[in-house]
Amino acid sequence: MNNRKEMERAELHKTIWQMANELRGSVDGWDFKQYVLGLLFYRFISENLTNEYNKRQWKAGIKDFDYAKLPDEEALPAKNQIVEEKGFFILPSELFCNVVKKADTDENLNMTLEKVFKDIEASSYGTKSEDNLKGLFDDLDVNSKKLGNTVVERNKKLANLLKAINDLNFGDYENGTIDLFGDAYEYLMSMYAANAGKSGGEYYTPQEVSELLAHLTVVGKKEVNKVYDPACGSGSLLLKFAKILGKENVRIGFFGQEINITTYNLCRINMFLHNIDYDKFDIALGDTLTNAKHWDYEPFEAIVSNPPYSIKWEGDSNPMLINDSRFAPAGVLAPKSKADLAFVMHCLSWLSENGTAAIVCFPGVLYRGGAEQKIRKYLIDNNHVDCIIQLPDNLFFGTSIATCIMVLKKSSKVDNSTLFIDASKEFIKITNNNKLTQENIDKILNAFKERKDIEHFARLVPNSEIAEQDYNLSVSTYVEKEDTREKIDIVALNAEIEKIVARQKVLREEIDKIIAEIEVD
Repeated sequence: MNNRKEMERAELHKTIWQMANELRGSVDGWDFKQYVLGLLFYRFISENLTNEYNKRQWKAGIKDFDYAKLPDEEALPAKNQIVEEKGFFILPSELFCNVVKKADTDENLNMTLEKVFKDIEASSYGTKSEDNLKGLFDDLDVNSKKLGNTVVERNKKLANLLKAINDLNFGDYENGTIDLFGDAYEYLMSMYAANAGKSGGEYYTPQEVSELLAHLTVVGKKEVNKVYDPACGSGSLLLKFAKILGKENVRIGFFGQEINITTYNLCRINMFLHNIDYDKFDIALGDTLTNAKHWDYEPFEAIVSNPPYSIKWEGDSNPMLINDSRFAPAGVLAPKSKADLAFVMHCLSWLSENGTAAIVCFPGVLYRGGAEQKIRKYLIDNNHVDCIIQLPDNLFFGTSIATCIMVLKKSSKVDNSTLFIDASKEFIKITNNNKLTQENIDKILNAFKERKDIEHFARLVPNSEIAEQDYNLSVSTYVEKEDTREKIDIVALNAEIEKIVARQKVLREEIDKIIAEIEVD
């Protein structure tokens, strides 16, 4: 991206964040994000539909055609075709641009918007896109008292928000508006997560970490069949594949599951905003460990995940789980108080024979005893662990702990060893958080690809040695840290001490002479 584009992008981000903060007033930013992100999405799909329909008419020779100016009854005959292609339909009168024009004078703006959102969702009923649109606007409560105590106050806030989003300059579609919308959405997500502390950090993976994870799973590949994230949050990890490979090179599509309904809605919105067609993504709602939704689609060639750290789950209190094909191979379930390795086993189970999974893990899973040690034994003895990467601390919103990445392979490893990379010093400090730079990411990826020993940074360890270490997978056990303490020349130091002692003796004698002279006087 050239400098001018980068400056324009930074200016747009600054404007969006300033707008979001000014308009929220007394509403908590974390709660207000639904309105900013939801209305941004509403503008996007309105313009996306209008643009594509207009281009079709212009191509047919109707150069002055504008879908936004078409009477609703004239648009209806094209509804089925548009839903088939886009997954949704919006009447011209209900487009963002037409609603915003009347926002200041519409005394029933909240009801207008409520109807628009219901109509957009209803347009998909009975079609292939129904699941992808269902409940998408549920978190955008236009009647919430958070916006104001009276309808008049709420409508004023909604009108101001509509106008502010309308004024954002995303350029035109020929110059990459879609990327700008998606990019703005990701920026807002990161800012809300950073400012929300723990509650935000639980579902958001920083872009640089997402990029590293995605790259780790596609080394040597220009395309994959399907990508999957069992705890997909807002979807930023999945969407990195569209950026790295090109969305057309994720042949079948993007799959994920999320337990939090608000974040689940944000993820589906994120897919649309990155112009992933409705038939190329399947995001499900629910608990992946006990109610996984994508059995009909596994295995997956690339799996990435930043699952919640050390959450509780049913574990061995549910007798069905030990016989679940995902967890049974290890012969033991992850502890009820720490589900981390249950996610790891799930990912391994749904990984294709030639696939790679990259999972962010809490450090405790690498060295704790009990059931977790037995699961690590299974993973190492069956040669499924390809690499362990120690990340710097303070990378994630909401936690300062230094996490790690576990890279898994099903059966495509070429050696019976595990690579350990100590990337704990690979970062730059920005405000309160650390951040991976492109140089840091490249250094990690190059070590991962070369699979060779690099002093104080990487070591390829035979699995037999790991067994001797009781299946401890902590990077510090195998990669020696560089001793950065100052080296001291003892001989030179002793010589210097002798000089100081001699000088001290001379000074003492001088002082004694002065004192003696004073006493005589």
